[in-house]
Amino acid sequence: MSTESKPPTFRAAQVTEAGGPFSVVERELVEPGPGHVRLTVEACGVCRSDEGFVDATFPGVSFPLVTGHEIAGRIDALGDGVEDWAVGDRVAVGWFGGHCGTCLACREGDFIHCARLQVPGWAYPGGYAEAVVVPASALARIPEGLTAVEAAPMGCAGVTTFNALRRSPAGPGDLVAVLGLGGLGHLGVQFAAKLGFETVSVARGAAKEEAAKNFGAHHYIDSTAGDVAAQLQALGGAKVVLATAASSSAMSATIDGLRHNGELVVIGATPEPIQVSPLQLIGASRSVHGHPSGTARDVEETLHFAALTGVRAMIETRPLDEVGAAYDRMMSGDARYRMVLTTGK
Repeated sequence: MSTESKPPTFRAAQVTEAGGPFSVVERELVEPGPGHVRLTVEACGVCRSDEGFVDATFPGVSFPLVTGHEIAGRIDALGDGVEDWAVGDRVAVGWFGGHCGTCLACREGDFIHCARLQVPGWAYPGGYAEAVVVPASALARIPEGLTAVEAAPMGCAGVTTFNALRRSPAGPGDLVAVLGLGGLGHLGVQFAAKLGFETVSVARGAAKEEAAKNFGAHHYIDSTAGDVAAQLQALGGAKVVLATAASSSAMSATIDGLRHNGELVVIGATPEPIQVSPLQLIGASRSVHGHPSGTARDVEETLHFAALTGVRAMIETRPLDEVGAAYDRMMSGDARYRMVLTTGK
């Protein structure tokens, strides 16, 4: 009879082929290497961009795949050379899962534009699991007052909307419109209001007005009930339109609603081109600007601001065993805002 003990394992939800179903399997628990930490995952958001990995539409995806880049949990083990972190620390990891440190962008200190950006679930196994090993440079501290479930979506959806707004040309009191009221948009409206902007929510249908006002919007525009640009101009013209809805036609319809020096900030991902003429931009010095996510420090600042001001994602939770149902619900649009997987850890 063998007396050898079996190596410790953890459960992970993996996909074995492009577009295939999820299955929860046992994987061997590994120790973190130099500069890395191992996390016990408590919660992981299901982001719509996960579809690009599961369906292998993003380049370089390999299978079997464990996706998930909205991770919240606790440090379980430290690799050699890791400083300023301790076992038990509550941390989040988002789209920014590490950087190379040697490319041109990194040498300029612009880590989010790293040529070899390490996205969890793409560069290494992600957070649809009970444990994950990540670079220490990817860690963001979770403040008191936020649960793991609340923190998880802030690593991608939260930091993207917060960063886009705080780094836009808008200042307190300026008119800022948030296009879309879904997983990104409902956070965008909350952040815009808490940042002191006169906030306009633009979405489809009169039925969403009450929700928009509850999230903090001062004005609501039903995009199906008239000229969106004209309605924005009637309010004085938007200094910024934050485009969260993945609709290029809806984005295009807001450009003439920008005031002079106004900016369309694009975070809703879609391959279709935005329709804009040079004449729309030149005379009023308008601009169209794309915005990515944010670094680990940006995630940490997003979490702090959310804890301070009460900004929260609207969340549905499912246990890891129900990963397939949670993923399908998010990708189908049936989940109104955000889905989060929980591990019970």
